[in-house]
Amino acid sequence: MKRRTVVIGLLGTTIDRGMGTGRWDAWRPTVAACQHEDLLVDRFELLHPQRFTSLAETVRDDIRHVSPETEVRLVLDATSDPWDFEEVYGSLHDFARSYRFDTDNEDYLVHITTGSHVAQICLFLLMESRHIPGRLLQTNPPPRRRAGAPGTFSLIDLDLSKYDRIATRFARDAMDERSLLKSGIQTRSAAFNEIVERLDRVTMRSPSPILLLGPTGAGKSLLARRIYELKKSRRLVKGPFVEVNCATVRGDAAMSALFGHVKGAFTGAVRDRPGLLLSANDGVLFLDEVGELGVEEQAMLLRALEEKRFLPLGGDKEVSSDFQLIAGTNRDLAGAVKEGRFREDLLARINLWTFSLPGLTDRREDIEPNLDYELEQFRRRTGTAVTFSKEARAQFLTFAMSGAARWPGNFRDLNAVITRLSTLAPAGRITVDQVNAEVAHLKRMWTGADNATSPGLVDRVMSPDSAARLDRFDRVQLEDVLEVCRRAASLSAAGRVLFDRSREQKKIANDADRLRKYLARFDLEWSDVQERLRQA
Repeated sequence: MKRRTVVIGLLGTTIDRGMGTGRWDAWRPTVAACQHEDLLVDRFELLHPQRFTSLAETVRDDIRHVSPETEVRLVLDATSDPWDFEEVYGSLHDFARSYRFDTDNEDYLVHITTGSHVAQICLFLLMESRHIPGRLLQTNPPPRRRAGAPGTFSLIDLDLSKYDRIATRFARDAMDERSLLKSGIQTRSAAFNEIVERLDRVTMRSPSPILLLGPTGAGKSLLARRIYELKKSRRLVKGPFVEVNCATVRGDAAMSALFGHVKGAFTGAVRDRPGLLLSANDGVLFLDEVGELGVEEQAMLLRALEEKRFLPLGGDKEVSSDFQLIAGTNRDLAGAVKEGRFREDLLARINLWTFSLPGLTDRREDIEPNLDYELEQFRRRTGTAVTFSKEARAQFLTFAMSGAARWPGNFRDLNAVITRLSTLAPAGRITVDQVNAEVAHLKRMWTGADNATSPGLVDRVMSPDSAARLDRFDRVQLEDVLEVCRRAASLSAAGRVLFDRSREQKKIANDADRLRKYLARFDLEWSDVQERLRQA
């Protein structure tokens, strides 16, 4: 038994029009669909609005004239507003649900050329979801609109697996997205590549917070920026990328930096400040070292995430900001919750999509492609192209990928190594002697770290990034100051010990204020110092 061909289409209330005999000179897609010798239509289900019944009848009669074997059924479409998506979809969905499809004996084509854009989208969705089982029929006018010519047509199957070029393009787009997340580095670590593949899907499909875990130097900050660039390239965000290291802001400074302040909110607030959350509106906010936020800032951040609103410091009028949060930390936030240093409800809010980035020692197979990446970055920064000699490259990689290479700073260490080697390379060529000298330097440095005493007070009260930026002079002095603070009962008591000589030369000894200002140089406050020293 020959299968019947059934076309389902919408009346083109404008393009299907025509008056008198002159209408045969115009290309009318609904009529033209039944004029093709190689597309024999057995039945045409023509959906039309009530007020265009007369036009629908004319089109039906004209189809009978050009294709007597085609049965035309006029189906009343009760949609009142052709641009109301919900109403149009509901009407077409009801039609599809009630229609008796006979897929054993009939082939169905949905004419996608006519109808409003809203109706075409709805028909496409119903086809894709298989509420209407069939293929799309697209018709096109003839060149130069030759009178009476039916034009051309094409049939489109929404089973994309049959379209190799489309499938290949999708695969290529996915590869491009993952390459962007990896900064174009051809990483070989199966574990890291799996993280990136999952992160790619989350980035494209979810506006919820993302939490990046991992040791210092594992690449959290760079990955956060790549996530933003990917979202921006796909027009998922239109605002800026705003980054802040939470370890660098404390107390009122943190509140002001994050949430802004109004003029007069505190001494020195001479004008309004919008704050970083407001600056990140419609964009991405990256809070690095989020575990360093104070409890008050955590509470305000939670409300800003849940309600998209917050109150600037000293203000009485709320402001709104809609941003996606990416948070990064090298700390154990679950442990911080147990110790009362991090809000459990905030952790629950930002812990939906969590990715743990491995350190360099867990990705030794990625050292070689990252080596090439760092050389390229050096070229872009300096304009100087540097390469390894064959022997030097082999020798460096043998050491770098061995257990003797500890890489405590992860990719930051690798970046520093390549910067030193490239800067000192004679004639832009890194030699074996250079590699030997650098390896010896790294071993001495890492051995010295192994033989060092337990972490000092500086490392206990400051974030690793902040402590790493201290000059040796400042570190030694600050270590002694913190030792005095640890033993003192109050800010004033510590100040009296630290300024026991110079205070005698002053008419008014304000030891507490002097110590407070000293600590502020390092973004430290007395209360935070005391709390962290007690925990240490």
